[in-house]
Amino acid sequence: MKLNIKGITIFVEDYYLSMSKKSAEIVSHQIANKPNSVLGLATGSTPEGMYKELIQLYLNKKVNFDNITSFNLDEYYPINKDNKNSYAYYMNSHLFNHVNIDKDKTFIPNGKTENVDKMCKEYDQMIYDVGGIDLQILGIGNNGHIGFNEPDVDFELTTHLVKLDDKTIEANARFFANIDDVPKFAVSMGIQNIMQSKKIILMASGEGKAKIIHDMIFGKVTPNLPASILQLHNNVTILLDKKAAKLIIN
Repeated sequence: MKLNIKGITIFVEDYYLSMSKKSAEIVSHQIANKPNSVLGLATGSTPEGMYKELIQLYLNKKVNFDNITSFNLDEYYPINKDNKNSYAYYMNSHLFNHVNIDKDKTFIPNGKTENVDKMCKEYDQMIYDVGGIDLQILGIGNNGHIGFNEPDVDFELTTHLVKLDDKTIEANARFFANIDDVPKFAVSMGIQNIMQSKKIILMASGEGKAKIIHDMIFGKVTPNLPASILQLHNNVTILLDKKAAKLIIN
């Protein structure tokens, strides 16, 4: 099912697998149309299926990552890139180790830097130097965060250090041995970084995301729900399974 609500293209697929296939199709079309695309990549459980589909497309010689540059949205802080819960490790495990991407052109915030402010400014500059992000992939947190831009009184504009909300820590605890192991901070691209992307796709699955998806589309634009800012972007596609879409299609 394809919808257009408030200028946002929304694809509602029956299941997570079909949503993942559709997402991979959009990414592969981007690469086919611009082989040297700059991709903004996301982590978490939602994009895992999309990455599996992209690997399969690569193995079937239907997509080529050879000239791709990528920037990840965020990384825990502090964390070593070899830690199995780091997003650097995640990207290697779920995509980079399985396709022909040049790892020298894959960028992830440094979770062990001693000078966070300097690293954040350098990260923003690198994105600027390559001409910006062509296609940004996003998930959405239960509290409406995109990247690790948590609800706040203001939108954080550029890459920055974030103190994670308790709800975010609780949600991410499932990936760690216990909740005390979850880092309390992260480095994240800011709202301006995301909004300057030429195209954006946001993915969500499961009934637990239904309310936040409804609110981000129909609610007012507010830093209290960071994803609501996407209402103001001119090229956003939202990909949902039916459970996540239930409050916008019923």
